[in-house]
Amino acid sequence: MPRDSGAWHGLRRAAVLAVLLGFAPPSPAVAGDEWRAYGGTNAGLKYSALDQIDRDSVGDLRIVWRQSATPHEVRQGRDDAPVPFNYQNTPLMVNGRLFMSTGYGTVAALDAATGEVLWFDVPPRAEGEEPARGAASRGVAYWSAAGEGRIIAVSGHYLVALDPRTGSRFDGFGDGGQVDLRQYEDFVVQSYTWRSPPLVVGDVIVVGSTARNARGRQPPGDIRGYDVRSGELLWTFHTPPRSGEFGTHTWLNDSWGISGFTNAWSTLSADDETGYVYLPLKQSTGYSYGGTRPGANLFANTLLCLDAATGERVWHFQTVHHDMWDYDLPAAPALVDITVDGRAIKAVAQVSKVGFVWVFDRATGEPVWPIEERPVPAGDIPGEWYSPTQPFPSRPPAYEQQGVTIDDLIDFTPELRREAVEIISRYRYGPLFTPLAAADPSPDGVRGTIQMPGTVGTTFTGAGVDPETGVLYVPSNHSPIAVEMVETEPGTWDSRRGTAHFGDHLEGPRGLPIFKPPYGRLTAIDLNAGEILWAAPNGDGPRDHPAIAHLDLPPLGQPGRAAPLVTKTMVFLGEGGTAGVPLLPKYGGGKMFRAYDKQTGEVIWEMELPGGTTGAPMTYKLDDRQYIVVAAGWREMPGELIALALP
Repeated sequence: MPRDSGAWHGLRRAAVLAVLLGFAPPSPAVAGDEWRAYGGTNAGLKYSALDQIDRDSVGDLRIVWRQSATPHEVRQGRDDAPVPFNYQNTPLMVNGRLFMSTGYGTVAALDAATGEVLWFDVPPRAEGEEPARGAASRGVAYWSAAGEGRIIAVSGHYLVALDPRTGSRFDGFGDGGQVDLRQYEDFVVQSYTWRSPPLVVGDVIVVGSTARNARGRQPPGDIRGYDVRSGELLWTFHTPPRSGEFGTHTWLNDSWGISGFTNAWSTLSADDETGYVYLPLKQSTGYSYGGTRPGANLFANTLLCLDAATGERVWHFQTVHHDMWDYDLPAAPALVDITVDGRAIKAVAQVSKVGFVWVFDRATGEPVWPIEERPVPAGDIPGEWYSPTQPFPSRPPAYEQQGVTIDDLIDFTPELRREAVEIISRYRYGPLFTPLAAADPSPDGVRGTIQMPGTVGTTFTGAGVDPETGVLYVPSNHSPIAVEMVETEPGTWDSRRGTAHFGDHLEGPRGLPIFKPPYGRLTAIDLNAGEILWAAPNGDGPRDHPAIAHLDLPPLGQPGRAAPLVTKTMVFLGEGGTAGVPLLPKYGGGKMFRAYDKQTGEVIWEMELPGGTTGAPMTYKLDDRQYIVVAAGWREMPGELIALALP
């Protein structure tokens, strides 16, 4: 079946003519002027040393162009081309071009100065086949060597390689320019998706997955490495492990053989010098009930380091044993060099849903500070297997509330405190890792367990790090949820489905939060000392609520899924969008975009955007002008890229 005609062909012909006539792409920008990976570089720092936009000039920032998540050229003649509201993309900038993942599940190249479409890829598909849906695709990857460049992307079920000059596919890559990711080493899945960008380390493409089957056993989360030139499968790392492999001893009764997931669903990082790739892994099948998978369950909830050339395990650390709280690792780890007690350490720092930052020597996996296995309570769900201990890092301290006590409840007024006490009295609550409780239908029965943090305390948005100071900046949400366990069939348990797959946001009295603020915050952590430097509320939160408006409270913090951008002097952070974001309160998200002072957490500047930020911001410099580009969307505003610059 031929490719779609129309705008695609016109743009493609123009690009090809430009190359044939000698209009070569612009020469590479000065190092640091571009944004060649999701996090700026493979180290995942979300950092740029560009400083044209600084404390003195940031007040003059303005919107200079906007581009739809699914550009008009892509939608033209395609009635089924969606424009997503929850557009999580972070584009790359290479040689004066932005490379974005569209809402159609494809790739488009934009002029980095104007946002105009230069080319786009619309792959062929069989009659009746649904198009790839890229509503939440977070980005693409870039590779270059010996003057050749390639854009690497996941488009629907396929891994594709595109010419960055023209958008044409490399016929020698896989089968006609694409590799079917449903085909694993020795099994096939019904559906493959991955919302995160591939990672290219040397000449190897590393991919994770969110593969699913419509029924029956869910597929394992095997990690794969492909040759960047040919698309050949080079290696597969099995997770869960298989018979005879390291880690099967953590799956009692050979339960590794009936368990799936433990996949890398989020973004990845790599050390380009050593060739090591760092993968944050998900929990196993059965989010809240693990009776069928007794044991600690490696490599679930694990920071895994692999040699990208061979796929061999270098080291690993499991942050939660036998997860039943959906506390998997949600974001790419950050690779940064630090100095601890006079000792230089090439470190990796992993943020987490529970508010811990795990810091290791990235070559050996040795913890920078001691990690203690502490006893945790067992639960009472029949057939469940409970880990007797969980790991706790000694440093840095947690950057979010962990667990629940009466002292954590709101106390804006005595009446609100009493109402909050009444609400939590209906639930089981306690310290971090309090076991989930079965719902008791009796009038005075326990309704489940309050889980704090919930499952969106820190999300795929992750952290940013200043490599010059070793300070990490991490946004987080106050996100309590109520989880009720129910017996779905004799001997089988699961959490009652709420607004998400796991539970419901726990609302406080009169629609207010149930705990003390801040409800959305930005925290600065010195990784050299393992200490929190400051924490600042991000936005107003519900301080205009009728029950507390008269108190004239300071900013309470706006919960939302937002990512930081760290520059020479500031940290930029939005408030997050609202569409398609589960487990946030009604007042969550917001349209403000702010710059914070890196030393104090003071808000230097803020601007209301047309929508809430939905992707991680990035920055670049072109023709002596610095740009900041961020994806945004709102209930009434389909997703788009918004570019800011000085006049």
